[in-house]
Amino acid sequence: MPYQTHLVQPESKKYTPLEAGEAALAGFFFLADRWGLDTRQQLALLGQPPRSTFFAWKKSTQAVLSQDTLERISYLLGIWKALRILIPDDSQAEAWVKKPNDNPLFEGAAPIERMTRGRIMDLADVRRLLDARRGVW
Repeated sequence: MPYQTHLVQPESKKYTPLEAGEAALAGFFFLADRWGLDTRQQLALLGQPPRSTFFAWKKSTQAVLSQDTLERISYLLGIWKALRILIPDDSQAEAWVKKPNDNPLFEGAAPIERMTRGRIMDLADVRRLLDARRGVW
């Protein structure tokens, strides 16, 4: 009888939409607090949800989010992570988003200005820039 091996891989943890939304919003509001973002900026980063929805999310992060909102938060958390790696000093990493930047992507403005234009592509562009600086493709 030939020797056989069976690879048994545990099934990946699958999160419910409610669990995913709660984790994403908790991460987003933590990041927004650390970056010192005002309500206007937060709404722009989240894709302009209705104000009543936004404040309901702030009150209780238990929510099922749209794919667009999840993607936006994913980009933002990726930006947060990249900054933490590139700039080891917490206060400097957190201040980066509000400081004028001479990179052509920002045209002399602060990165938060680019990120709050409302387009998800702006978040993706900032994430790609930071990932490239980290050497991540």
